[in-house]
Amino acid sequence: MPLTPPIHRTAPDPGADPGAEDVGRRIRALRGERGLSLSALARLAGVGKATLSGLENGTRNPTLETLYAITAQLGVPLTAVLSGPACGPTVRGAAVSAILLEVFEDTDATYELYRMLVAPGPEQLSPAHQRGVTEHITVFAGVLRAGPVDAPLTAAAGGHLRWTSDVPHVYAAVGDEEAAASLLLRYPRR
Repeated sequence: MPLTPPIHRTAPDPGADPGAEDVGRRIRALRGERGLSLSALARLAGVGKATLSGLENGTRNPTLETLYAITAQLGVPLTAVLSGPACGPTVRGAAVSAILLEVFEDTDATYELYRMLVAPGPEQLSPAHQRGVTEHITVFAGVLRAGPVDAPLTAAAGGHLRWTSDVPHVYAAVGDEEAAASLLLRYPRR
């Protein structure tokens, strides 16, 4: 009787989020629906092929920056690859930690509402979203600088920021205090 060769799988990162496999499955399905190869999506999103493969296999935790780069190229809101709001998925980047609170569907747009914390120190660079996406931030504590890389805006507690985020943009807490805010993203329907 012939022996079946063993199947080798990469072991998940011990620190991997339990939802990483679900995120990976959603990315793979969306990529397949669009007829994109792994290499093509990696190139378009500006991420390494090994990184994208690890994300799709659930063996790597995606950063917020990476997820935004991928979803922008797939033409979908971030929530298309995250678990539903009931699970309260948290996404993290270099400075930002955001928890999805709710997704709203309207006839002409999809809205994602997040609770966001921005740590003092590092600045987070976010890749461009698909055309026409806008971000609306209300600051509750601290001072936040956010917006297009070439013209960021600043708001203190009680202030509001708005910009079209189809260009690279940044987030940074100003000073030594963490900034707490709500983030509403508006994705126009195609």
